[in-house]
Amino acid sequence: MKFSTCMAVLSVSIAVVASGCRYNKADGADTEADVASDIPAQKGVDIDSQVDETDIAADSLEGGSLDELDNAGKSFKDRGYALCTDVSFAPVYFGFDATSIRPDELGKVEAVARHLADNPDRVVSIEGNCDERGSNEYNMSLGEDRAIIISNFLAQNGIARDRMETISRGETNPAVEGSGESVWSQNRRGEFIIWKK
Repeated sequence: MKFSTCMAVLSVSIAVVASGCRYNKADGADTEADVASDIPAQKGVDIDSQVDETDIAADSLEGGSLDELDNAGKSFKDRGYALCTDVSFAPVYFGFDATSIRPDELGKVEAVARHLADNPDRVVSIEGNCDERGSNEYNMSLGEDRAIIISNFLAQNGIARDRMETISRGETNPAVEGSGESVWSQNRRGEFIIWKK
């Protein structure tokens, strides 16, 4: 065997040994637990605390500001917006187990889009609601889907995503108490809450 070939094999062997050659036998990939268990903990120092979480979060903003980082996951209310009491919008009603906006309800969403376009200092919370039928988990998911459908329509009408938030109330916030289709049809809705800075 040539000397250069021997050196290449030796270099690869050293690299494999130095890296530990660890893998998860199930899928060939290390898990976070596997990697963490290979790192010796420093005396008196928690391994998890050695990573600066602010740096990681700031990197994930992709050019966003620290103010955006502070506001991530906060509601408009928690971010210092005030409730607008000078305007209100009619709820958008949905069919049973439906997430599509009916043609006769589109005008309501368009009215909100016009208001937001005319008032760039305002934002909207979109709350999705359901009737009492179905499990709590299912209704929370359905309420979120309804709010997202409305927000998608607003976005298609030129409203920036950062001016909207979606909230699911599921079946927890009925507009009308009771049972029967006349009650349920009023509880299957999307509502708008307008905020300003």
